[in-house]
Amino acid sequence: MIEHFAYGALTPILSFVLSFVGCAAGLSCTARARLYEGRRRSLWLWLGALAIGGTGVWVMHFVAMLGFSVEGAEIRYDIPLTLLSAVIAVVVVAAGLFLVDRSQGRLRPLLVGGTTAGLGVTSMHYLGMRAMHTNVPLSYAPGLVLLSVVIGVVAASAALWLSYRVRTLALGVVAAVVMGIAVSGMHYTGMAAMRMGDGDHAAHASSQTPQGLTAGELLVPLALFLFFSTLALVVTVLLARAPGEVRADREFDAWRDRLRGSDGAEDADATSVAPAQGSSDLARRDVQDQRARRATGR
Repeated sequence: MIEHFAYGALTPILSFVLSFVGCAAGLSCTARARLYEGRRRSLWLWLGALAIGGTGVWVMHFVAMLGFSVEGAEIRYDIPLTLLSAVIAVVVVAAGLFLVDRSQGRLRPLLVGGTTAGLGVTSMHYLGMRAMHTNVPLSYAPGLVLLSVVIGVVAASAALWLSYRVRTLALGVVAAVVMGIAVSGMHYTGMAAMRMGDGDHAAHASSQTPQGLTAGELLVPLALFLFFSTLALVVTVLLARAPGEVRADREFDAWRDRLRGSDGAEDADATSVAPAQGSSDLARRDVQDQRARRATGR
């Protein structure tokens, strides 16, 4: 007998919360990326991919797997395959984010990016399942496997669209909830496809005790990964300048350049292009300097 909720509602709720946190942090990073160019923009997109693919998808998957058990079976996890599945999750999400970012949200690149990321995320899921070794043969129901792939593609496309469209905190929270539900839905649909019996996964079955780590032994590195990745993202967001500050500085720089390029203009013309908010003290000082230079030149 296969059990997906060995600890009751604890693992699905916890895995959803982790997926929500990862997706919310990722959306915040992609929103900030739009305020920059060059390397800074790429850095924020990579941080978004790490948050969504790492915490939102990969960590969610293995926390949910803590509630998975098979009657009479020993379950172990292959570490290299498990880590490879994490790399795949982050890389495919990054590919989708960069593609959509460079396409300015156009539909065709969005669909291509969503399909690529969705197939990558579902590949991460089934590679993670392939990393599971057990002494009981398991197989998959093809129809549910196909459904999980469709859910993964749709979820990834929606995630990429949201990553480009999110502008406010309220919309970001709603988007993170939607993404968390979609990722969890893909995972549990794929898990529902598992059956006891001969099949492709039966190659991992053995009469001997399987090699690898137990789900409980995976919990410690998962907890460390979650702690340090989340801490790094929180510190990065806290130390980074707020979006309003970046916009205000850009407005002020543009206004100052126009002001310096029009020394012969009237004061009213100069002040008419002053930024509406942010850096107002510096703006006033610049106007006073302009007036002083004009006075000495008369």
